[in-house]
Amino acid sequence: MPKNQFRMLRSALTGVEAVEAETPHSFARHTHEQFGIGLVSSGAQKSLSGRGMVEAEAGDIITVNPNEVHDGAPIGQRRSWRILYFDPEIVTGLSREIGSGRSEIPHPVMRDAVIAARFETLFGAVTANTADGLLCEQLLLQVVADVMGERGRSEERPPVPTSIRAARDLIDDDPLAAVSLADLSRESGLSRFQVLRGFARATGLTPHAYLVQARIHIARRLIADGMPLAQAAFASGFADQSHMTRVFVRKYGLSPRLYAGAFL
Repeated sequence: MPKNQFRMLRSALTGVEAVEAETPHSFARHTHEQFGIGLVSSGAQKSLSGRGMVEAEAGDIITVNPNEVHDGAPIGQRRSWRILYFDPEIVTGLSREIGSGRSEIPHPVMRDAVIAARFETLFGAVTANTADGLLCEQLLLQVVADVMGERGRSEERPPVPTSIRAARDLIDDDPLAAVSLADLSRESGLSRFQVLRGFARATGLTPHAYLVQARIHIARRLIADGMPLAQAAFASGFADQSHMTRVFVRKYGLSPRLYAGAFL
């Protein structure tokens, strides 16, 4: 694979996206709507997670929870990884089935050769030209059970204060609506400065950055459903397709057009 490449692979499972990457790119803080479970193939990286700064190297399993603010930068020249993104209901449903009692994956990085090998097999099965449904189902259940397990020390994310949660919910309830700091201030009962500072502290993003993330999540879903890119940009609240594309590439590492191609 070239030095800087992101590939969106066709997935045999509904609600599961598969990505391969090799890059020196440093990602700014962002979120995903989905659970992510991946494996670092080569090199190493450092990243912010909901549990603080972590490092991962070749052979490590990496994870991210829905709406968990994170970033990522190479340690050295570059790194490569494979990752599967799961619609939240897939992982939460399997977590209930295995009786883990967890709604989030507890560890952002895991070093376990057995889990790594099982993930590699799952990734290959999900992206195979001819998928084996039973094998995919079996491996998916095993991998979710693995990452929801109790290995190592678990650190829970601190709760979001009620006032900031009210401001966040105002954005979440209608990401397409125009919103101001005055609106967030009124909703939270805080001053504009307090809500700005408190929002960034609690979520890891400023209110504007959080709003842009919410809109690009909408764009991703619309593109996956087959909506033309220009229409998806308008429908998700972006000024134009170029603006949506810039945000999409910064967040996902690949263009909306390449992303859409995986669903043709």
